[in-house]
Amino acid sequence: MQPMVTGTQHRQCDILVDVDAADLLVAIRRRQGLTQSELARRAGTSQPVVSAYEHGRRDPSISTLRRLVEASGERLVLEATTSGSDRLLPGDAAAHGRLLFDVLSLADAVPTRRRSQELNAPRLVSRS
Repeated sequence: MQPMVTGTQHRQCDILVDVDAADLLVAIRRRQGLTQSELARRAGTSQPVVSAYEHGRRDPSISTLRRLVEASGERLVLEATTSGSDRLLPGDAAAHGRLLFDVLSLADAVPTRRRSQELNAPRLVSRS
């Protein structure tokens, strides 16, 4: 999923890959002129928790990050991406088919190892 903060319209590839959640929270809180205590009160948590998120000692879940961002007066929007990459899928079926053919051709070109039919393991002998 691709988070963004409305108003500034940042995408995940713009923010959360290059900047972590801690930096995002600090920037939003400062932009809104809030203290950690004010943000914590609005979000229904404590100032030490906000501090831990902002200093990278804890990683907020997406729902917690959304709650903190919305408590600051901004909005976090999640958008679906293509398998976590920045590459967009082709718009038409023909382009998608060509891309799929290229991927499958590459997969066929990967050499495979032949596995021996016998098991090569040391023999275990119990001593009585």
